Formats: sequence, C-alpha cells, structure tokens
Amino acid sequence: MAGRAETVTKAFYKSVPVMAGYIVLGIGFGILLRDAGYGVVWALLMSLFIYAGSMQYVGVGLLTGGASVLTTVITTIMVNARHLFYSISMIGKYRDAGTYKPYLIFALTDETYSLLCDDASGVTDINCYRFFVSLFNHCYWVAGTLIGSILGKVIPFSVRGIEFSMTALFIASFTEQWLTSRNHIPALTGIICTVLCLVLLGPEKFLIPAMFLITIVLTFMRKKEESNR
Repeated sequence: MAGRAETVTKAFYKSVPVMAGYIVLGIGFGILLRDAGYGVVWALLMSLFIYAGSMQYVGVGLLTGGASVLTTVITTIMVNARHLFYSISMIGKYRDAGTYKPYLIFALTDETYSLLCDDASGVTDINCYRFFVSLFNHCYWVAGTLIGSILGKVIPFSVRGIEFSMTALFIASFTEQWLTSRNHIPALTGIICTVLCLVLLGPEKFLIPAMFLITIVLTFMRKKEESNR
C-alpha cells in the first residue's frame, strides 16, 4: 500500500501544473456552455465523456448553430487530428498497460501527453502512475467546467474572448516544452511547416496539410538520424 500511495502522490505532484490551466479553462467552457443555454448536467456529461478541451469549445458553437451530423464529424476530425500524430509515440508505452489501457487511451490529452513523455524516475508501477496522472487531469477539467457552469448561472459574465483561452494553453504548453527540452528541432519544424501551410493555403485549410507535412519531415529526420548511428 505504501508503494501505491507514493505512486499516487508523485502522479498528483506531476499533474499540479496542469491543474491551474484546466481549472481556469474548464471554468471558461462552463461559462460559455451556460451562456448558450446548457446547464450543469450538460457540462458534466461533456467533460466526462468527450473530454476534449478545444473540441468542447468548438462544440458549443455546433450546438447553438444546429450543425448537421456530417459537419460535426468533419469538424471533430479536423480539430482533434493532432491526436493521431502524437499518440503514435505512446503505443509502445501503453502496450503492457493491462486494465489501465482503455482509460489511458481515452484520457490522452495534449497536456497529459506532455507530462507522460518522460517516465518518472523512482516509480515502481509506471502504468499506475500514468493512470493517476491522466485521472487527476481529467478531474481538474471536470471540476473546472462544473464551477464555470455554476458561476455562469449566478454571476453575469461577458463571454467575449473566452474562447482564446485554449490557444493560450497551447502556447503555454509549447513554451514549457521549449524551455525544458535541449533539442528544439521538432518544435522549429512544427512552426515552419505550420506557417508555410498557413501562407500557402490560408487559415481555413492549413491545419491538416500542416500536420501531414510535420509528420513527413520528422519521420524523414528520424530515419536519417537512425542511419547515422
């Protein structure tokens, strides 16, 4: 039991930086959803079972705009397509996760991925550690959305600009990884490829091509690095 408690404690401390971001962002989502006419139950269910921060923000517009099923599906794929690329690197790590695996796959958000990229030193049960890091982050998001929904009901808010909070979180995550990583080539590759596709294709069509271009470039660079070893 002592080993399990120590693992849970380490997972909690690892997740603390995400707590601040998820609580604030969750509050923003809860307020937006309440302003759109959807209450606490909607906020709870969306955060429990969808758990996709940026897509939940977009989902508010889809709900209020009466979007079709096809539009919703296409939009979801475009917004969450990035998960297809970075989650590939977790296949090996999750292979032997056992009963934890389904939830680990479901709960792999951008911020959770950034925390789990590096295995924690001194952790005896790594799969348990990854599970609790993922669970703590999920709880922070749910708590934030519930707080936001309740605040949106009792306190009048102007929701203008709240949707930018997800962009702010991505910038913060990128900055943290830049400061803690010695190799900036992947980050620079992402910036250059994204800007190039944005200039050539415009803001409406650049996202998916940029992701494919980043994947191709990084794959080529990795193969070249392996051949030089």
